[in-house]
Amino acid sequence: MTDILTVTMNPALDVLTTIAQVSHTHKMRCGAVLKHPGGGGVNVARVLHRLGANCVALYLAGGVTGERHHKLMRTEKVRCHVMPIAEETRESFSVHETSSGNDFRFVLPGPQVSAAEVEACFDYVAQHLPKQFLVISGGLAPGVPTDFYARLAALAKAHGVRVVLDTNGPALAEALKVGVSMFKPSLRELRDLTGQDLPNEEAQVAAAQQLIQCGQAEIVAVSLGADGALVISATEHWRARSVKVDVQTTIGAGDSFVGGMVWSMGRGDRLLKAFQYGMASGAAALLAPGTSLSQAADVHYLLPQVVVEAI
Repeated sequence: MTDILTVTMNPALDVLTTIAQVSHTHKMRCGAVLKHPGGGGVNVARVLHRLGANCVALYLAGGVTGERHHKLMRTEKVRCHVMPIAEETRESFSVHETSSGNDFRFVLPGPQVSAAEVEACFDYVAQHLPKQFLVISGGLAPGVPTDFYARLAALAKAHGVRVVLDTNGPALAEALKVGVSMFKPSLRELRDLTGQDLPNEEAQVAAAQQLIQCGQAEIVAVSLGADGALVISATEHWRARSVKVDVQTTIGAGDSFVGGMVWSMGRGDRLLKAFQYGMASGAAALLAPGTSLSQAADVHYLLPQVVVEAI
């Protein structure tokens, strides 16, 4: 039986290029192109596979782009189950501006998914529930009901499977009504969810505690970008500063963070250790361009550099 199953309802073929400076109107002559298989749960599974986890990535795929996406996953030897769809898998296009180091990310809406395709995905999860974690990550493709993640969370909880959630918008709100084991918002997503400005650490911790007290999550891991991250549970409050690395990209750090934390928790580590692995994995993702994500050797190398403080 699989230990960890990741679900991606709107994967993308990630296309990255570079340019000296982004400008309007004129044609911009770009550099070489990198392509990676993308989508929240896909990326988490890629990291989990590199760390040695017993993991399967479930995702929708259609058309020529879907075939290319799956070929890249096979090249990485990530265990997958592809749910075929009639329409074409989307692409996501990112441009790294070399003069500033900024990443410009263009995210397309994705294919229209039919009700039958949605139910086939739900049925697969119902028949292949993992032992430990169901990781639900990324947005919904058009046509997927906003309560779909909530249905998956309820199914997993009924079978004692821990749910890790990383999404946004109405799908997030619906899933949190069911309650999950771990929720990983960015600070902006936490602000959007709570409707609060959350200007300081005290307010951010209080917002996370409120989610926990309401039964919406057992653990809230808040990514703060360059300022690091917070991890809050009912009994533990931790803060970590960002690990200083030579940043090649800002893409994929959040998914790598989730992968590192889930891998560590899956092998029985305490929350503090899992947080340290999440921070190391997120930092490792910054070392290579595109959606290269973190490599296991870099994660283990960076782990001693992670500084975590109780708050």
